[in-house]
Amino acid sequence: MGSDGNQIHAMFFPYMAPGHMMPMVDMARMFAALGAKVTIIITTMNALRIKNVIDRDVKLGRDITLEIISLPSTEVGLPEGCENVVSAPTPEMSIKLFHAIELLQPIIKKLSSDHHPDCIVSDSLCPWTLDIANELGIARIAFNGSGFFNLCLSENITHYEPHKSIELETETFVVPGLPDEVKLTRSQLPDIAKAKNKFSELFDKLNESQRKSFGVLMNSFHELEPGYADHCRNVLGIKAWHIGPVSLVNRDTVDKVDRGEKTSISKHDCINWLDCKKPRSVLYICFGSLTRFNKKQTTEIAYALEASGHSFIWVVGKVLKTSNDEFEDEEQELWLPQGFEDKMKENGQGLLIRGWAPQVLILEHEAIGGFLTHCGWNSILEGVVAGVPFITWPIFAEQFYNEKLVTQVLNLGVSVGNEVWKAWATEDSLVIKSGDDILMAINAVMEDTEEAIDMNKRAKKLGELAKEAVEEGNSSYNDLKRLIEDIKIHRISKSNGVIENSGNE
Repeated sequence: MGSDGNQIHAMFFPYMAPGHMMPMVDMARMFAALGAKVTIIITTMNALRIKNVIDRDVKLGRDITLEIISLPSTEVGLPEGCENVVSAPTPEMSIKLFHAIELLQPIIKKLSSDHHPDCIVSDSLCPWTLDIANELGIARIAFNGSGFFNLCLSENITHYEPHKSIELETETFVVPGLPDEVKLTRSQLPDIAKAKNKFSELFDKLNESQRKSFGVLMNSFHELEPGYADHCRNVLGIKAWHIGPVSLVNRDTVDKVDRGEKTSISKHDCINWLDCKKPRSVLYICFGSLTRFNKKQTTEIAYALEASGHSFIWVVGKVLKTSNDEFEDEEQELWLPQGFEDKMKENGQGLLIRGWAPQVLILEHEAIGGFLTHCGWNSILEGVVAGVPFITWPIFAEQFYNEKLVTQVLNLGVSVGNEVWKAWATEDSLVIKSGDDILMAINAVMEDTEEAIDMNKRAKKLGELAKEAVEEGNSSYNDLKRLIEDIKIHRISKSNGVIENSGNE
């Protein structure tokens, strides 16, 4: 596509959280790389997170720009500059941020009217963008931050309600109607799946908006979950395009380092440390940007890592503040057992990174042999691309569903054994996993057993398929091309007076 009348204009509006924003920005860059005109609507503070990579794309001749707007943070009771979930660590602050984003509707409508793009790609958490798109005759494409497996599992649990016949929270049940036998317990289900609550109406609205949109954009690839991609489209009737793994658009080291928040370690220090390790000998540990463990759980993790004897990189997050804790600054919140960090530095066993880490850059290093993860979808995909097996420790959201894809369908990982879903960690609600349980899971992946070797082979093969998927002529590349053609057809239909923004009905 050139810059003539055949060029489409796609407007992207990401939700303001790292796990949502990063893949959407990657997607926007993929559109621009195929010749589309791209506008990313983003707030002032969030623009700083992506400005450098967008500037580099512009220098490459890509037609991609930022439309920077102000978020009314103070109007909803948030501090000035609080524009991302990472800056809103409590449930109350996150809800206020959600409402601040809703207040952007008039601005988004005006920008859409002024630019009049061919489509607006918006996060599923912004269902109101469908109303704007319909009013202006624009195709709204919903970005779903999970995979096909999660969509299918969620839909079938809602439809069949297999958990309703289960008496005990820890009793296992099989989710019917899926391509594979998938087992869960009631305690692993999101609260909203078990009973109506104050968020039920909102999630019903999100799902309805997604279904009524022109279609759904997925950060996945067909070879990862072929039965579920087909089930989603052919059985559930959801029009969807898989164009992932989108992190692969970051081909240069500088793009990989800049992706997300600012890191607390230089790429040189990180890579130099890894270069001194044997291939597949290092365990990488990261629980995402929102997980909070208390000091006792952090101590158990530290014990397991040291006792394993394996080298590791641990991305240390903030600990859960209890009634007995007084933190003077953010550094104290990034807590570790006394003496642990110094000991790991001295013996060279572990590298500890506080805050944000260049995850894609670390995972792709040949020294990485396993990934202990909270099972966020971005982390799962990035681990798959790297060709490493997983140790799974889901906490909330759809993470338990993602774990089942890894451990029960793909056979790419071992579970630590967490059984309890919790939306927000509180002082009295954390289930502590013992250091011995964690150690057992680490050894199951990192030791040279027959099972671990087979798991490594499967992971490596899937990693190769992931990289191939985004190359010209392969599954994700072809789906992105199909999507662009579908948008052109919609534009022609619109010019002929036929508006069809309900591709999933």
